[in-house]
Amino acid sequence: MIFPVLYTLALSFTNWNLTSGMPLTFAGLTSYARVLSEPRFLEAVWRTIAFTFLAVAVEAVLGVAIAIILNRTFAGKGLAKLLLLLPLVATPVAVGIVFNLFFDPTIGLANFVLKTLGLPQGEWIANANTVLASLVIVDVWQWTPMITLIVLAGLAGLSDEPFEAARVDGASDLQILTLVTIPMVMPVILTAVILRLIDALKTFDIIFAMTGGGPGYASETLNILGYKYSFEYFRMGQSSVMLIVLFLLVFLCSLGIMKLRASSET
Repeated sequence: MIFPVLYTLALSFTNWNLTSGMPLTFAGLTSYARVLSEPRFLEAVWRTIAFTFLAVAVEAVLGVAIAIILNRTFAGKGLAKLLLLLPLVATPVAVGIVFNLFFDPTIGLANFVLKTLGLPQGEWIANANTVLASLVIVDVWQWTPMITLIVLAGLAGLSDEPFEAARVDGASDLQILTLVTIPMVMPVILTAVILRLIDALKTFDIIFAMTGGGPGYASETLNILGYKYSFEYFRMGQSSVMLIVLFLLVFLCSLGIMKLRASSET
């Protein structure tokens, strides 16, 4: 891991352009100044943050809720866990292709269901105003089970004594959930959120397969923009700047949640 990071860092201080025919030369902070002042880059940063935190927030809430339900004993529990695993084993590019058909404004299943129910139909990934929300829906569908499984493992490892003591004291089910269960399993929840946050910030395959960053630049995240600068525009120096920014963004977000996790354990 060390060499790619250092090599990308070194490239970010150059003006290397593969199509210019010019040799790689040191440019100092010129590439940083050019990229950091570019509106398209700044929009990609905020789009990456918005997609990540919206997706992870929904996944965390749904994942914990489903884990609490699955932690109970009921008929068909084994089948429910099996079905929960299916989105995780699906190939992201295949998921993107399937949801492309699902969200198609003319022949897609989503609009067919809405039309059948007499509800307004949407343009989904074809509209710049709804494309990011559509991508969040796909991400939530595929990755909520990961948080569920991690939290479910944490719930299975909890001691019964605090719950028995709460019931003896007359606590209701809601009080046990909010004052006992959630605080005890919070370190596990935050661990799951850290893992998901890192992956969500780096999401590439589903977005590239579904929209390629479009329509226009409406779903262009840092990863997509960095890819385009590298392999479409061949501006390797500026692409490296974007990837260094993405690396720092992932690192700082992970560090913040790790500190939050440490404080929850104390």
